[in-house]
Amino acid sequence: MRLAAFVYQQQPQVGLVSDDLQSVTLLDLPVAERVLGALPIVERLCGGAGLPSLLQTVPLKDVRLTAPLPRPRRNIFCVGKNYYAHAKEFASSGFDSSAKAGGDVPSVPIIFSKVPESVIATGDTIEIPHAVSTAIDYEAELGVIIGRGGKGISKADAMGHVWGYTIINDVTSRDWQNRHLQWHMGKSFDTFCPMGPWLVSADTCDGTHTHVRCYVNGEERQNASTTDLIFDIPTLIETLSAGITLYPGDVIATGTPVGVGIGFKPPRYLKAGDVVRVEIDGIGALENPVR
Repeated sequence: MRLAAFVYQQQPQVGLVSDDLQSVTLLDLPVAERVLGALPIVERLCGGAGLPSLLQTVPLKDVRLTAPLPRPRRNIFCVGKNYYAHAKEFASSGFDSSAKAGGDVPSVPIIFSKVPESVIATGDTIEIPHAVSTAIDYEAELGVIIGRGGKGISKADAMGHVWGYTIINDVTSRDWQNRHLQWHMGKSFDTFCPMGPWLVSADTCDGTHTHVRCYVNGEERQNASTTDLIFDIPTLIETLSAGITLYPGDVIATGTPVGVGIGFKPPRYLKAGDVVRVEIDGIGALENPVR
């Protein structure tokens, strides 16, 4: 199942994307729920209710996709340095405040968050805030969507709490990340969380065994398998839920592979006119221009 949020005939809608990615079928939801994107559907399904009634089917090319969760219910949980090669790449960059505490590869998950207002859709523009920072980097990531919520979830039970997946570009201001000795502000600028193009259910995509790729202007920069995660999805869910109750629709960005801009000598930051494309097998592609 692929759940998309979109605008059709100037109205917000939520629908099911066809397997061939050529059309989308509208779901019968009140406007107050449609503006929340796919969240009400995830909540319904996890609560044991079925899908709403199906309405008309329209060509996908005739709709404008929005982020599948246009404003997540709360901050997006993010994981730092969760691929071995990237952990070493970032630790050697001089911008990693966590490495100064000892060790290139973390011994426990590094968790930070991005504010919901940073979310944008595929096709929307990543804005470089020149008056604030020009050291803007890309980070291709698999996003995990929590289905059944809970607290104190064990690794053994964790995958039963996963509804599905999406794609996230964890755009980052590197100088702010370094200057403030924490990552929240440099990760949360407006437009710094492209998400989409839709949500894919766990029975459609196996997020534990898929590939993440990133291209800047058509040049491959990142390419890794989620089997290479330092802390796998069950570990992340167990860690987060130990003291925090997770809810349906919560989003966990699982970390980025080697190949980010800060890892090049000299760094290859994003600049106006660039186009960043993130692809994950089983989900699709998320593409955003830079301005």
